[in-house]
Amino acid sequence: MRVLIVTAVPAERDAVVRGIAATAPEVAELPVPGGVIHRLSPVPPTGRPLTVDVLAAGVGPAAAAAGTAAALTAAAVARTPYDLAVSAGIGGGFTATPPATAAPATTPRTAAAPTTPRPGSAAPRLGSVVVADAIVAADLGAETPDGFAAVTDLGFGTVEHLPPAPLVAAVAEATDAVRGTVLTVSTVTGSAERAAELLRRHPHAVAEAMEGFGVAEAAAAQAVPALEVRTVSNAVGPRDRAAWRIGEAMAALTSAFATIAPLLGTWPFDPEGTRQ
Repeated sequence: MRVLIVTAVPAERDAVVRGIAATAPEVAELPVPGGVIHRLSPVPPTGRPLTVDVLAAGVGPAAAAAGTAAALTAAAVARTPYDLAVSAGIGGGFTATPPATAAPATTPRTAAAPTTPRPGSAAPRLGSVVVADAIVAADLGAETPDGFAAVTDLGFGTVEHLPPAPLVAAVAEATDAVRGTVLTVSTVTGSAERAAELLRRHPHAVAEAMEGFGVAEAAAAQAVPALEVRTVSNAVGPRDRAAWRIGEAMAALTSAFATIAPLLGTWPFDPEGTRQ
């Protein structure tokens, strides 16, 4: 089993590596186009041998897609393809108490609507772990007189990738994580109004970050499943640096991957070798 974990910045990469290294010291640093992979080999409790490569690919969906594609291609050319790509890092959470908003506009696309939590989900807290059951590009599209139109509404591409449901469930249970949609944005939300609009369009959203869809899109191009794991450093909404808990979120990321890494090696395959 070979797993590629992609973060945005080196601090996130190092947090992930620290977690995995709790049970498997780092084996090597290996160059790939545009970056350096940190390789570890944790021992899963059951299943096949496990190799985990961790790469800091850069901030935003474009950098994430480029770095992921480069690493996946290099592995495929070397005849050691990856079985799973994981987007990991810290992010903003749609916490239990949404920020106050101004009166909503009256157009159909911007009118406020109640959110409907997905069964079994809950609002994340600062420092909690979030696992995506859907990875969604939230601002890929066009502004229209009636509001935002996703690129799929325009007849192009895709805006959603679905991680393997059994793996999502297993990781969420092991880490006591909140499950839900994780939004990928190119511009981080900085107002209560935009936070409310994102929740109106994506009522199952639990977090936003900037790289998940890029990782998932690159992985899908090579038929590699993707997973996204985030720890919550701040609430989505007005930017309040005094309320950010980056240190706590990084520590939670380390703890989460200390638990997740051995689990990845037990991810089941069917008898014919295809991913479940």
